Amino acid sequence: MSYHDEKRVAAGLKAAIHNPHVSEQAKERAQERLDHMGAVTETAVTDGVDSSGHETKRVLGGYKATLHNPHTSAEAKEHARDVLEGSEDAPPAEDEHQKRVNAGYKAALHNPNVGAQAKEHAKEYLKEQGEL
Repeated sequence: MSYHDEKRVAAGLKAAIHNPHVSEQAKERAQERLDHMGAVTETAVTDGVDSSGHETKRVLGGYKATLHNPHTSAEAKEHARDVLEGSEDAPPAEDEHQKRVNAGYKAALHNPNVGAQAKEHAKEYLKEQGEL
């Protein structure tokens, strides 16, 4: 049984335990099966999924989106920054971001597939940034 299947079985057992229409005997059996699975479900971790079943890349992506969403509060953005700082997938620091933007514009200047108008825009931007 795959980790995903085990996760779904465990979710069904938990639902049975909390369902008022399930008999006490069935609840006890579900709890026993859940206890038996406990060692497997809590220690099994697959790529990108933590022990609680969250897809870590997607969760971090949500926090990254929060940083760029104009409709989120400053408190939410601060919380997202705090969470991402502890992550290896944290977004680059602001100066690192600017460095990458400038590098993109510099690359555009040397790319033969970039039009003259785009190259002119890149030159103007780099001059404003003090990079030319």
